[in-house]
This record gives sequence, structure tokens and C-alpha cells, in this order.
Amino acid sequence: MEKLNLLFTKDSVFYQFMRSKSVKEESSFTPDDEVLQDSVLEKLNAVLEKKTDRITVISALNHFTMVPEGFSQHDAGYDLIALNAGIDADKEELMLAVNKKYGVQFYYTFPKDLYHRLKGKNIPVNFNFSGEKFLSSISPRSGKEIHINLHHNQCEFFALNGKKIKLYNNLDMTSEVDFLYFIMFSLSKIDFGINETRFYVYGETSENETFISELQKFVKQLKIVYDNLPKKKFLINN
Repeated sequence: MEKLNLLFTKDSVFYQFMRSKSVKEESSFTPDDEVLQDSVLEKLNAVLEKKTDRITVISALNHFTMVPEGFSQHDAGYDLIALNAGIDADKEELMLAVNKKYGVQFYYTFPKDLYHRLKGKNIPVNFNFSGEKFLSSISPRSGKEIHINLHHNQCEFFALNGKKIKLYNNLDMTSEVDFLYFIMFSLSKIDFGINETRFYVYGETSENETFISELQKFVKQLKIVYDNLPKKKFLINN
């Protein structure tokens, strides 16, 4: 069975074709900002011309909000997201991802033209939010922990105390200094002492070595869990 994995971030698209558990082809695409949407759709059309039996889509686009599991006022999803980011309901499809393990759910949006193009393929398509997928992969111990997942020019992180989520955010990372400041500011607001908190880093670590080296200047307990090396690790591996 041929499977296509797609990861959408702020400024790039990653695609990966798999047969069984073997990666057959993978690549990334970063379009020009001025023609972002048209370029992504054009590239997606080319990718979808290739044979595949099912598609898994992960959105790391940072139009989202996190609420307790069971929240059922779905019509309020757009309004809740709009508190964090400017959205256009005419162009963005409202989506829902539920994580029962931690008792939370995420409302997020995905570009409608891309959504309808994928659904129009008439094969099974599964959508998920990167925060939910990342959270499902985390196995926290007792105590205070920060889990950071690095993308290209973007990252997301969870602050957990045991299995209780204290904070989640998904940020553009154009400035490593600004992001480090935000991490440290967030720690102070949730009462996570820098010496008592364990840090775990995942994702595009080889592309963000400067950020990691700067973080290590402040953090005593830091572990790189895995790097998204080609054909080795990827956020949406089964």
C-alpha cells in the first residue's frame, strides 16, 4: 500500500511517500511568500498526480486554540482561534483534533482550497494538528518538563508537570534570541524553575543547532530525543 504523508508549516510543505514502512520518496518545498498559496496548490497538484492509496495530513499552521476535551460549542471555534491569530473564515476550514490521553482538544484551521483539493482525491484522507500529534508522542515522567518540536523557521512546545499540560504554543521562529526570551518568560509565568525543569528537543535539530547551543547555555537538563534525518524520523511516522 502506498501512503502519502504531508506536513504543512508556516512557510513550507514536506511530503513523504511510503510503501509499507519504507520511505520511497521525500522532499520539501518552500515557496515565495508573495505567491505562497498558489505555489503550494500548484506543488500539491503535482504531488497528488502520483499514485497513492491514502493520505495523512499534518498541519503545523499556527491558527489554533486548545480547550478541554468535551467542549462542544464548535461554532465558537473560529472566534476562539481569532483571539490568537487573524483568520479569514471564508478561506479557512475549521478542524478539530482530540487528545483523550491528556483530556484536551484543538481547534485549528486549514486553507479551504487545499482542503477541498485533498478531499477531492477520493481516497482516504486523515487530517490532524501537529500539536495533537506531537502531544501523542510525548511520554512525560514526574516533574516539570518542556518538550520542544522544531520545524523550519517555526517551533511548538509543551510545558508539562507530570501529565498535566501547563502551556502549549506554536510560534514563528525568525529570531532565536526572541524565542529563547519567550521560553524563559513562559517558565517564569508558570513557576517552572530553570534548574528543576527538564528540556526535550525533537524535530529539525540539525537545522537549528544555533538555537540549541544557545538554549544549553541556560538549561542544565537538556536531551535531544531525535532529529528528523532523511528517511529516519518524521513527525507523522506511524
